[in-house]
Amino acid sequence: MTSPLRIAVLASGRGTNLQAILDAIAAGALDAQVVGVFSDRRRAPVLERAERAGIRAVSVQPKLFPDRQAYETELFSRINATRPDLIVCAGYMRLLGAEAVDAHAGRIINIHPSLLPAHKGLHTHQQALEAGACEHGASVHYVTAELDGGPVIAQACVPVLPDDDAETLAARVLQREHPLLVATLRLFAARRIQLHDAAILIDGHPLDVPMKLDSDNNLHPPLLTTT
Repeated sequence: MTSPLRIAVLASGRGTNLQAILDAIAAGALDAQVVGVFSDRRRAPVLERAERAGIRAVSVQPKLFPDRQAYETELFSRINATRPDLIVCAGYMRLLGAEAVDAHAGRIINIHPSLLPAHKGLHTHQQALEAGACEHGASVHYVTAELDGGPVIAQACVPVLPDDDAETLAARVLQREHPLLVATLRLFAARRIQLHDAAILIDGHPLDVPMKLDSDNNLHPPLLTTT
């Protein structure tokens, strides 16, 4: 038996992905505990969600520090005090520096609303529309100092419809983004995923392409489905 996965959530906004995690834990669908929620914004709604759930909610504001390194030193000292197994960036709107990332290598993941490596950064849904993409979605990846550039663990795909605008496409992606994150965290909770150098291992085997979320909201490693 493994102990529940200790998760620290790092977010800047509403906290809908945090709520998806909390709902999955409450339903018995995710063997995990959220040990703290951390934000760069003092009034971020995600902190209110955490407080309502009785979870430690911490704001560390960058403007109070002389530079990014000083800010991140304080931020990660607060995070590390909760002894997380995994740090989940769920709508955290800042690029993490190399020193912080390297110190937590293999223990920080991010969920990004595009099919990486396509459409990095902001305004991903508008990027997809302007590129004429027929498919869009979300990705969970390991965090590196490169913007949305770490190894991709899993993805969920949605079609781009002819009458879509950025708002309708964003809503469709969000419906798949939440179960994608929860399904990925279930694999972490089962201790099935590791990062070795730059290679993702699932059950000790290299993951050559990202896993895809199926219609039942499950992830299937390609190496297991093709044998």
